[in-house]
Amino acid sequence: MKTRLPTTRLPYTFLLLLASSASLSASSAFAFQNNHSINTPTINTIGSSINIIRYAFVHIANRNYSSRLDFGSSMSMSTTSSSSFNEKQQKDPRCGIDYPELVVFDLDACFWDQEMYEMPALPSKTVSGPLGDSGKGTGITGAYSGRNKISMHPGSMVALQEHASGDVYPGMKVCFASSADTPFAEKIGRATLKLLEVLPGLTVWDLVLQDWDGQDVNQIGRQPPLSSNKAQTHFPFIRKLTGISYDKMLFFDDCNWGDHVGMVGRGCTENTGKGVVGHRTPRGLTVKDWYKGLELYRKAR
Repeated sequence: MKTRLPTTRLPYTFLLLLASSASLSASSAFAFQNNHSINTPTINTIGSSINIIRYAFVHIANRNYSSRLDFGSSMSMSTTSSSSFNEKQQKDPRCGIDYPELVVFDLDACFWDQEMYEMPALPSKTVSGPLGDSGKGTGITGAYSGRNKISMHPGSMVALQEHASGDVYPGMKVCFASSADTPFAEKIGRATLKLLEVLPGLTVWDLVLQDWDGQDVNQIGRQPPLSSNKAQTHFPFIRKLTGISYDKMLFFDDCNWGDHVGMVGRGCTENTGKGVVGHRTPRGLTVKDWYKGLELYRKAR
């Protein structure tokens, strides 16, 4: 691809002035050639014309130089505009220290109250009600799969509402890591995330994708390349996609079918020896669990 530098256009009135000056210079020179002498007005006229022409060339040079600077600057910006998600915005100095850069939630029996592999159908009916106890308004609080209502646990609602506010944990991001048993269970889970609301009109799915500029970094399921072992597949993929190191992550899992928190904590570490901080939620994510997890993270740092 050929690169074309910006061209410089002088104002129309300036060009007329330049042309008239050149004309005066030419007529003065003609008079000098015929008379073999130069009077004072003629000298002044020639001098003024030369000064104007000199100014024109300086003006052009400066404009071209400035254009090259602007062009080079824009080229530099375009080559550095692509960066990992965690570099796109200036971080709050507390992020990653006082609270995690990334919170990862398991879904079934942790984030919400059902197991997706037990659900018979994609959710087709919803129910509305108060969005938690914080007075945030009314929205979709349940999605029905057959006769089974799927709802977020109270701690999940509080966590996402605090995250959505943007000023409680500035710079923090969230995503999901779930080893849903079957492809159909995964579809049910994803469909439910697109129905349940955190704030009126704001679904869980929309909130999470806002963190990643619309990209789906969630790891849901156990079909290849995923597996039932989150430490071997889910979290390495999350780390690669987000650019966030393990020691900046907080993980919630019910651990009723295996100690995922323990496996991830041992298997997903940085060179410093620090890794993912986890908290087990065997009765689902309560409000107390949410704040306990944040406390564990602060102490681990």
